[in-house]
Amino acid sequence: MTDAPQAPAHDEAHGGALGSRLNWLRAAVLGANDGVVSTAGLVVGVAGATDDRATLLTAGLAGLLAGSMSMAAGEYVSVSTQRDSEKAALAEEKRELREQPEAELAELTDLLEARGLSREVAREAAEQLTERDALRAHARVELGIDPDELTNPWHAAGASFLAFTVGALLPLLAIVLPPAQARLYVTVLSVLAALALAGWSSARLGDAPARPAILRNVGGGALAMAVTHAAGSLLGAAGV
Repeated sequence: MTDAPQAPAHDEAHGGALGSRLNWLRAAVLGANDGVVSTAGLVVGVAGATDDRATLLTAGLAGLLAGSMSMAAGEYVSVSTQRDSEKAALAEEKRELREQPEAELAELTDLLEARGLSREVAREAAEQLTERDALRAHARVELGIDPDELTNPWHAAGASFLAFTVGALLPLLAIVLPPAQARLYVTVLSVLAALALAGWSSARLGDAPARPAILRNVGGGALAMAVTHAAGSLLGAAGV
């Protein structure tokens, strides 16, 4: 009977840790994907108007910095809001445990019973978890929060900045390093290959079929580059 009550808390912690790691991996893949698509669209569009290497480099660097800073700022704000919500939920749970301990014990028992434990085992588990650390038990079982691993907005912002930058470097280097006559072809092919890899990676992380994810990624990137290149070509032809 002693081992059984510990299982719910142990499972909850493992599930939360795994989910957190997968979320970080997905965010990294998506951030890199955004960097590839947005920067590729920008430099290919500029390439439609001019083949001047300095202009392409300036546009690409501006897009890289603007995009990475925007991603980092957006992630920081989003995760800060999530962290504030987690702290508020923990504070409210702490107040309820202080003011209504019996009601909270009954609630924890119900939650454990809903996870498949018998009523007797759920009650015993709830009592043991409450005696050990009531707030931690409710945070994990009721709220799905690990008090020791609250979301960190600085980590999220840094990860987004880095992922976007890494993704953006590919089309930037592809458009400025090759000879003028090969720049567009090298950029388009390298970007489509990177998008295919990103689509495959995101599908694997989510246990989803790879083919639809790859086709969506490649199709979206190809469309973005086609539209921006057409716009750049028209503007270049018009002398803008």
